[in-house]
Amino acid sequence: MLNSGRGCLYLCATPIGNLEDITLRSLRILREADYIAAEDTRHTLKLLNHYEISKPLISYHEHNRREKGPEIIALVQKGYQVALVSDAGMPGISDPGADLVQLAYEAKVAITVVPGPSAALSALVLSSFPTERFAFEGFLPRQKKQRQERINILRNEERTVIIYEAPHRLKSLLQDMYDILGNRRISIARELTKIHEEVLTMSLQEAVNHYCNQTPRGEFVVVLKGVQTSDQQKNFSQISIEDHIKEYLEAGMSKKEAVKQVAKDRNIPKSEVYPYSIGLDIL
Repeated sequence: MLNSGRGCLYLCATPIGNLEDITLRSLRILREADYIAAEDTRHTLKLLNHYEISKPLISYHEHNRREKGPEIIALVQKGYQVALVSDAGMPGISDPGADLVQLAYEAKVAITVVPGPSAALSALVLSSFPTERFAFEGFLPRQKKQRQERINILRNEERTVIIYEAPHRLKSLLQDMYDILGNRRISIARELTKIHEEVLTMSLQEAVNHYCNQTPRGEFVVVLKGVQTSDQQKNFSQISIEDHIKEYLEAGMSKKEAVKQVAKDRNIPKSEVYPYSIGLDIL
């Protein structure tokens, strides 16, 4: 049984595709909770109906979180048990559940996690890339310039990088990654745990070409292999300092930032790089 008389917010992980991927504890919490706060109540209702669970649902999503968040916390303060679920996976990861957790801590109400499936970790272990250290980027910015700036930051990342992307933006993401990072190795996972699950491991150039002839469908997790020191040196030695600066300018950096990054990439003084930037326009 849940704690009687004391309210609590439960962060309940739900399946990322296959409805069998839910823990016994998650099912118990959902059955015993007073309320279930859901990102999409219609989506969550399918899961609840499958397991014959009937509970009052509260709609809590990106567009009403400022209004609904305090209402949910107020219920917990009154002693109610509230289970928070996202559309898939762990609430609080790339969804407004993170804001509700912050409100819970500010209000000093009880909060706990009921762990379970994660699309990010599932894609990571299926990628064949190193898993000892990794970085989760979630969804990159939708605006092209901001997205390119973020990818630039990842240029020298040695850890495996995990990125979420919607199908209608996948082609743009892959093209930007190829333009900025070069022909790096990636793994693209979609429809994880579902009938049409697919994991493709290839170069960025191959990925760009693949989706030129195929319309992306489903939700995607892109896993980027971390850069190796030897790879960095090889890439930089193949281009001139001037072209190296131009790549960063085209990706949205200021001239000052580009000079600084090129100096860092090549392990040389900025004063040695600066003369090559004279006369170059910021694109």
